[in-house]
Amino acid sequence: MSETKRYTFLKSRNGENVPAFILPNGDTQPLHSMIDPKKEAERLISSSSITNNSFLIFFGLGGGFAPLAALEQSDSRVTVIDFNKNDINELLKGKDYSALLNNDRFTLLADISPEELKTFIIENFNPALSTGIRTIPLRARIERDTDKFDEAAAVIKQAIEIVSGDYSVQAHFGIRWFSNIIRNISQTGKYNNNFFTELKKSNIKKAAVVAAGPSLDRQLSSLAMFKSHGGFIISTDTALGALLNNNIEPDAVVSIDCQLISYYHFTGLNMRRIPLIMDIASPPLLCGLSSAPIFFSGGHPLCSYFNSNWKYFPRLDTSGGNVTYACLSLAESLNIPRITLFGADFSYIRSRTYARGTYIYPYFYNRQNRLSPMEAQMSRFLYRSPFLPQEDGQRKNYYETSSLRFYREKLEEKVFSMSQHVTCEPGDGAPVNTGNSSRKECEEHLDIGENITDNKEISGEDFLKNYRDDISILPQVRERENYLLKLNSKEKQVFTTLLPLAAAVKKRRPELELKELIEETKRFSAAKIEAVLKNLNFN
Repeated sequence: MSETKRYTFLKSRNGENVPAFILPNGDTQPLHSMIDPKKEAERLISSSSITNNSFLIFFGLGGGFAPLAALEQSDSRVTVIDFNKNDINELLKGKDYSALLNNDRFTLLADISPEELKTFIIENFNPALSTGIRTIPLRARIERDTDKFDEAAAVIKQAIEIVSGDYSVQAHFGIRWFSNIIRNISQTGKYNNNFFTELKKSNIKKAAVVAAGPSLDRQLSSLAMFKSHGGFIISTDTALGALLNNNIEPDAVVSIDCQLISYYHFTGLNMRRIPLIMDIASPPLLCGLSSAPIFFSGGHPLCSYFNSNWKYFPRLDTSGGNVTYACLSLAESLNIPRITLFGADFSYIRSRTYARGTYIYPYFYNRQNRLSPMEAQMSRFLYRSPFLPQEDGQRKNYYETSSLRFYREKLEEKVFSMSQHVTCEPGDGAPVNTGNSSRKECEEHLDIGENITDNKEISGEDFLKNYRDDISILPQVRERENYLLKLNSKEKQVFTTLLPLAAAVKKRRPELELKELIEETKRFSAAKIEAVLKNLNFN
């Protein structure tokens, strides 16, 4: 049975082929002006205040007049979403779309699923390289498939929220991440390359992941019992003080925060014998706290570049945004079959933020004065973010913020994706749902470094020099081109390492155009690398 034709083509007054819907009664409904559709499209784009390097999404292909006008009037990247491949084939057969299809800034998404569309936006829209994202509907087209286009609009909104959240973090931490990673290169000679492999071979049967929530105070006796029965303790850096002050020495400590305040977690503590497992984007000052700091690579693209081109760093999943999540990822990577969470409250219990013995108490105590006593500082810290209403509407003895709830939900997602048996020690905070205790057998999860060969011929100093040179020769942006598409595979890999830094540079200097932003990011990164090469000794 042949498909019913939905389109026909009409000639506009100025000779353009204009697609039109064939109505049930045989009449036609043009999708564009029948006088001059090109001029109509040019007016639409010029009146839409579209700036260079925008990310434009058109709903409906139609005759392609508006997408083509956007490509001609700006450096924007243009995407068209349409549905029903048979209808799209009718359009492509009835009109020449080569000016669109041959432009490397144009993408046609035909019958794309919501999941595929979400992935496309997340992978292709980068706020650091764009002046914004917007959708432009072809009204006559979307009225025929309202539900599909409404769903696409909702998915795009979700994807933008994800991208915007990531971009905000990059804009805030991009410079610090880059600086810390470059400086930590000089410390990698102390890196124990066999640590993760040795732990995995030791066949650990059970582990405790210790967070610093207020419930930890009541759980310390259970944790001490756990330790005495051969349990392996993985502590967050925040919880370390609470453990050591109660004579519980963890078997490993994990730190992921790039901010210098991380140092306060360790102030006054003797942890020379305790392995410090730290993100390579952590503050370099932390390296001196342990006799053998152990680096891992988190989500920064520069870490992937290291792994591919120089020294391999074991990868841990830090996408949950908090150190408890990273500790759980470590236990997962070691294939420890039974894991118990301690102090994982993800809420403020009875107006308390952390367990006793954590850094926050001496931190505020040492900064108090008559005008700002310790209690006032603790109160400001507690109320720095608004509290959320209780999920079930019932009054509880704990408070949640949007960040804490997000962290808890991400941890729960992590637990349900794991093959290990994960439980949570009872506490008073927001309950962590660890689900059904029946799980499949443990499998391999994360690559922690077996059979990985580092490039021993390249020193840290030479690697940084090569990286600096590769940045310097990245091509300049030319007008009306898709910059990423013009880069070869090596250039694209190098450029990707600079994207979080570019987000931070753009936050500082929002007036920069794309070409200026890339050149400023290259200059800034080269200056940081030069400073490290000049001032630090390499092992």
